[in-house]
Amino acid sequence: MAKRSGAQPTEPHLADSHDLIRVHGARENNLKDVSIELPKRRLTVFTGVSGSGKSSLVFGTIAAESQRLINETYSAFLQGFMPTLARPEVDVLDGLTTVITVDQQRLGTDPRSTVGTATDANAMLRILFSRLGKPYIGSPKAFAFNVASISGAGAVTVERGTRTVKERRSFRITGGMCPRCEGRGSVTDIDLTALYDDSKSLNEGALTIPGYSMDGWYGRIFTGCGFFDPDKPIRRFTKKQLHDLLYKEPTKIKIEGINLTYEGLIPKIQKSMLSKDVDSLQPHVRAFVERAVTFTTCPDCEGTRLNEGARSSKIKGISIADACAMEIRDLAAWVRGLAEPSVAPLLTALQQTLDSFVEIGLGYLSLDRPSGTLSGGEAQRVKMIRHLGSSLTDTTYVFDEPTTGLHPHDIQRMNDLLLRLRDKGNTVLVVEHKPELIAIADHVVDLGPGAGTAGGSVCFEGTVEGLRAGGTLTGRHFDDRAAVKDTDAVRKPSGALQIRGASTHNLQNVDVDIPLGVLTVITGVAGSGKSSLVHGSLCQQGVAPGEGVVSVDQAAIRGSRRSNPATYTGLLDPVRKAFAKANGVKPALFSANSEGACPTCKGAGVVYTDLAIMAGVSTTCEECDGKRFDAAVLEYRLGGRDISEVLAMPVTEAAEFFAAGEARVPAAHKILERLADVGLGYLTLGQPLTTLSGGERQRLKLATHLGEKGGIYILDEPTAGLHLADVQQLLGLLDRLVDSGKSVIVVEHHQAVMAHADWLIDLGPGAGHDGGKIVFEGTPADLVAARSTLTGEHLAAYVGN
Repeated sequence: MAKRSGAQPTEPHLADSHDLIRVHGARENNLKDVSIELPKRRLTVFTGVSGSGKSSLVFGTIAAESQRLINETYSAFLQGFMPTLARPEVDVLDGLTTVITVDQQRLGTDPRSTVGTATDANAMLRILFSRLGKPYIGSPKAFAFNVASISGAGAVTVERGTRTVKERRSFRITGGMCPRCEGRGSVTDIDLTALYDDSKSLNEGALTIPGYSMDGWYGRIFTGCGFFDPDKPIRRFTKKQLHDLLYKEPTKIKIEGINLTYEGLIPKIQKSMLSKDVDSLQPHVRAFVERAVTFTTCPDCEGTRLNEGARSSKIKGISIADACAMEIRDLAAWVRGLAEPSVAPLLTALQQTLDSFVEIGLGYLSLDRPSGTLSGGEAQRVKMIRHLGSSLTDTTYVFDEPTTGLHPHDIQRMNDLLLRLRDKGNTVLVVEHKPELIAIADHVVDLGPGAGTAGGSVCFEGTVEGLRAGGTLTGRHFDDRAAVKDTDAVRKPSGALQIRGASTHNLQNVDVDIPLGVLTVITGVAGSGKSSLVHGSLCQQGVAPGEGVVSVDQAAIRGSRRSNPATYTGLLDPVRKAFAKANGVKPALFSANSEGACPTCKGAGVVYTDLAIMAGVSTTCEECDGKRFDAAVLEYRLGGRDISEVLAMPVTEAAEFFAAGEARVPAAHKILERLADVGLGYLTLGQPLTTLSGGERQRLKLATHLGEKGGIYILDEPTAGLHLADVQQLLGLLDRLVDSGKSVIVVEHHQAVMAHADWLIDLGPGAGHDGGKIVFEGTPADLVAARSTLTGEHLAAYVGN
């Protein structure tokens, strides 16, 4: 070993002076010239009410600029294939390191995407079976359900010196895809009567598929293709004509001098509608698919997605389909028992990946679980897996509410993982509301004081002890604890929903009565079977959405920059009609997406200039000054305000405006009251949905569903993204729903909601095959007294018993 010589320098090295991430003058979204200095190699937690600017600072400013600077190091050619990012609105960003973002964006909802494909575990399993599987069937592609078996032969022309030689060549690729379901695991049976009315001709509007109007391009294709008579009723078609209408392969045709492609209805529907996740479709298209299409497990592959060859090759009696169907913790134990020196490096890598699943609390999943069915919290933890064993140091990890969907029992494990990342020499930035995670922070930044325009300022920066002692909203509510209801305060049920023999997913023949007319909370560790009980079994056993059930899940709100709270909630419809009636014109004039749009910016409010590899530039439209409407439309007024001024109002101001006087619109007033009820009174009606935080989107969806007629409300983790101060408001809303005669069933981990419940149903005792049982039914006070489950222990500690 070489020894250092000479005296140690007393002055610190200049390179060691860069221990801070400096942000000066951040103005992204609602941030108001925010300037802070964040310590590197520490755990910093950002708190504040939903909409206060946390994500704008952490994700929209720090993470976005780091990613932009990294992208700029690549060649212009490569940058052309990357998303172009604009520089955030900030004066100075100094001391940045490489940022790894772990957000709550759902994993792809493609039917072919599974937990195994999303984490590369499947890729390693395929290599393992291609090396050790008996009988040998081929390369790793032979075990891939996304690779079809294909073969071909023909003549090829080869240049050899001055001669041109024709040779016969053939090729074959052996894939693992089940040919019947094409690797989806399910097959579709389409009800033809839902596609068309056979008593009508095409020109009479026989097709009942959304978007297949005879007035547009489809009409041109059907009337001009020549395969059948568009004026003849479909029931009088010959077999060939009906086959051409329904199943014909893509065929080039020419209509009015234009080259077009004709394709049968069935393959066209399969490509345009059935290849996508049903929940991602537009509501009217989804309704059509649910009405016309039946999804059943593929009888050839039994849902494994793999062909017979891939299922026949086994290692110690286990096929790759069996391995992917195992719970990951069981699969990890099986892989640990494979002692094969020839594939030792592969087994080590696979073992580390599977152990990471177990360590992060996802051992109950299986690799064949569709990735689109994971909750936001599960998706975030799946993304964390590839970083747990990383040797990288001095990087910045950014997390968006990593405790979402976690039982209090699992939060401690998440805390340990975050501290491990920090202790390896990384900077960890976390946006979070849960006091259990805030408590482990080295540094806390509290933004506020309010939300939207009332937020965007740093209210506190320092230690957790300083936050507790400070007078900020977060500090005041940090140690809030909801009390368990007294026996006298617990509401009495008016009836019960009976569930018998529930066995969806991991439920183990569960019998339970869910009381009606009260606030019922379903609890249990992640993976214990809560969602399977509520969303699966409850709806399967006679309680369907059309029978008075309003279900509010965690699916993301879909919307573009043109979507806003007014359009999403349906508020704009009565407002447009009121403007039209008051001014004697058409309602379409008061839509920025229709006839009333500014002709220059087409109703977007901004003019976008594409600069290829450079970030595009958005400038406020000079014609309408960002108001999005044609100048002539702004001449029309209702109650002294034009439509752009109405869309610029906050919800609370708009509620007063539409409550009385000339501008009285009862339908609009009701919607605005519901938005205020869920704590969104500060939102402006025209604010683009793309700028809303996760918590704001969740509450916007809740407010929309509150207007639906139903006697039973099912809410899936409504506290996700909510600040400590907002939880009390949510509890008040739940009480008002119950007091108005509704039955409210909440799937929740937050102890405040548990304590406030009239009835608790706790599932467990563990996750996956260790769960799926009812371990407690009763009042929160009884659970605290008994401490018989994990939930009981944490709830007792929360209320101070």
